[in-house]
Amino acid sequence: MGYSWVESVNEDFLEEGKLEASAQVRQATNQIVMNCADIDIITASYVPEGDEEIHATGFNYQNEDEKVTLSFPSTLQPGTGTLKIDFVGELNDKMKGFYRSKYTTPSGEVRYAAVTQFEATDARRAFPCWDEPAIKATFDISLVVPKDRVALSNMNVIDRKPYPDDENVVEVKFARTPVMSTYLVAFVVGEYDFVETRSKDGVCVRVYTPVGKAEQGKFALEVAAKTLPFYKDYFNVPYPLPKIDLIAIADFAAGAMENWGLVTYRETALLIDPKNSCSSSRQWVALVVGHELAHQWFGNLVTMEWWTHLWLNEGFASWIEYLCVDHCFPEYDIWTQFVSADYTRAQELDALDNSHPIEVSVGHPSEVDEIFDAISYSKGASVIRMLHDYIGDKDFKKGMNMYLTKFQQKNAATEDLWESLENASGKPIAAVMNTWTKQMGFPLIYVEAEQVEDDRLLRLSQKKFCASGPYVGEDCPQWMVPITISTSEDSSHAKMKILMDKPEMNIVLKDVKPDQWVKLNLGTVGFYRTQYSSAMLESLLPGIRDLSLPPVDRLGLQNDLFSLARAGIISTVEVLKVMEAFVNEPNYTVWSDLSCNLGILSTLLSHTDFYEEIQEFVKDVFSPIGERLGWDPKPGEGHLDALLRGLVLGKLGKAGHKATLEEARRRFKDHVEGKQILSADLRSPVYLTVLKHGDGTTLDIMLKLHKQADMQEEKNRIERVLGATLSPELIQKVLTFALSEEVRPQDTVSVIGGVAGGSKHGRKAAWKFIKDNWEELYNRYQGGFLISRLIKLSVEGFAVDKMAGEVKAFFESHPAPSAERTIQQCCENILLNAAWLKRDAESIHQYLLQRKASPPTA
Repeated sequence: MGYSWVESVNEDFLEEGKLEASAQVRQATNQIVMNCADIDIITASYVPEGDEEIHATGFNYQNEDEKVTLSFPSTLQPGTGTLKIDFVGELNDKMKGFYRSKYTTPSGEVRYAAVTQFEATDARRAFPCWDEPAIKATFDISLVVPKDRVALSNMNVIDRKPYPDDENVVEVKFARTPVMSTYLVAFVVGEYDFVETRSKDGVCVRVYTPVGKAEQGKFALEVAAKTLPFYKDYFNVPYPLPKIDLIAIADFAAGAMENWGLVTYRETALLIDPKNSCSSSRQWVALVVGHELAHQWFGNLVTMEWWTHLWLNEGFASWIEYLCVDHCFPEYDIWTQFVSADYTRAQELDALDNSHPIEVSVGHPSEVDEIFDAISYSKGASVIRMLHDYIGDKDFKKGMNMYLTKFQQKNAATEDLWESLENASGKPIAAVMNTWTKQMGFPLIYVEAEQVEDDRLLRLSQKKFCASGPYVGEDCPQWMVPITISTSEDSSHAKMKILMDKPEMNIVLKDVKPDQWVKLNLGTVGFYRTQYSSAMLESLLPGIRDLSLPPVDRLGLQNDLFSLARAGIISTVEVLKVMEAFVNEPNYTVWSDLSCNLGILSTLLSHTDFYEEIQEFVKDVFSPIGERLGWDPKPGEGHLDALLRGLVLGKLGKAGHKATLEEARRRFKDHVEGKQILSADLRSPVYLTVLKHGDGTTLDIMLKLHKQADMQEEKNRIERVLGATLSPELIQKVLTFALSEEVRPQDTVSVIGGVAGGSKHGRKAAWKFIKDNWEELYNRYQGGFLISRLIKLSVEGFAVDKMAGEVKAFFESHPAPSAERTIQQCCENILLNAAWLKRDAESIHQYLLQRKASPPTA
């Protein structure tokens, strides 16, 4: 099947299109049903090959199902033919379908670009089509556009000619695409500059930037040019198109979209300014470029059969982006960061009763939007990382090549990938992986040890890990768990690898001396949590203090303990004691995870009258590393030192550490007065610190800096910290600002979320603001995932039972179908927080008071 069409756009945000689709009638019919949403069909006809044109006489729109039925006066006979449709639509402002994106020219004039975002089910908003991933076709696209605008699509331009009716307009014709799915079609019309290069495989790579900012595309260009050959070698399949464009779009809901040959990005996910971009932005751009380019093979060349298998696309790309960044930037220690960014995030969500399996049956489009979540992306990536480790790189690559070669330009399901990997490795991949993708949740492995002469006997048992405490219920689900075991003799290699395929197992480790520790889950690769007997845990703790445990194992141990405390399986005080053992910790990611967990605890304790005591604890834990690092980079430092400094100073500043606060104020004053501009890596921590401990003047200065910022990254940096402000009237001012013209629609969410996460009062004010402005917010984000993110960020910090009821009741009367699961998860989390508080608040308070009375010796 093939589509060819001409699309023209005018200044009144109207699009007009002429579509021709070559189709095959399989059995006689007088109706054709297609997907179509927010489009008016003017005329439609069907021309059977070598016969007379038959004009459709009726168009019946089923708006609820996003379909149209074309009725014909006579029967269409079996055979091939051409369906012709003339239609009109509008360039909407909802960041989906064919939409308008607002930007400001260097001279300050507001203009609009026309851009597309079709995944999952919005190609039907741009042209009538059969909008399902398995209904693949070729596309011949022509765009009629003002001649001073850049026009791009999936393929290269093959012709550009004046348009007969208007000398200011040209018709741009693009080459025919390979066979592909509708959700990957794309076109952009606007004003852009670009930088270009050729990859060593001869593919033309361009990065399109806002006018005057071509320099800011260079970093992404370098990453893309290195990444294409890396994937070509890894998959052993060449990149299938003649060119690839990466383009920064002003108004963009997601981080990026992998349209084949024309990848669209938020500006902050693509543009890097050497002077004004911080280290974490570089890393983010590298990961997102790696993710979207992986999709050019995995997703675009081979596409999932149906949205149930979305996780295959997203989980795989979310795993291999790290492999690619590790190849391009080994100094990022990116795999340790994976554990903190993806693995632990997925486990947090997947421990809830309202989680879902990786593979979800999907019907209506609103259900598709709902599965773009941490289970599809982060749990998906985590189980693929575990699988890669279980198979080994060589066989994994071999299996990937078999899969991509067999299904190229076709569609595949999860089982097809398992079959290829099973053939390559000879291991029972499907049997193992079905336990991870078809049932929700993951196991908690309980382990105890006994010394028997020179050997260590381990007793292992598995049960589902639940955020609400020990699993109670009939028929506990079971997993096939690849388990690695290491000892202090060699902490970086597995002494033993087993596949745990039953509820309980005994294992004998040969030649382990009584004074050696034993640890499960080397490298925190297996998707499970571990609960050690107290004796085993006791022997592991010195390995945190003296750093003999590898960083990713120190992180995993602390994170498991924190989760066990949250679930009420151990006491939170036990975890606070372990956190104090991290005084000598040098690793950024370990600190980042620790910081995150302390943040969760701080939010919980903001519901008590001893919030200040936990801030004292934070200062005690972070001040030694703060003093070691200081404010200014030292010679020989790298990427991770910059990230760590920003993290630690931000944590100390927010907690009100006196010396940090004074220095932040001094540097902020110099920055604002132009005496000494803050380095990009110090801006977030300094902005946060001065705002949290500032007044109305500080907020006004921040808003002025926001207005003056030329770079979206700087605007976002400011937007994310505005919620730190404490006084009720300033919080209101920030919330009003969130919905103003000053903030791009996709960024409103992080401003409101920042207020909710900033303070106890902010949490209440943000929730009230969302309720008061619900219609505007819902209308703005419709079914997209931003509405889910907004709800999650604004209500998950509550810890009072009745708030769960209030949230539930509000959404019962204000339904948000694509956020339904998120709402259930949030209510569950509020109840879990309340239970945690009831259970542990008093013992935490006592511990913090006792510490104050007799400070621990380092």
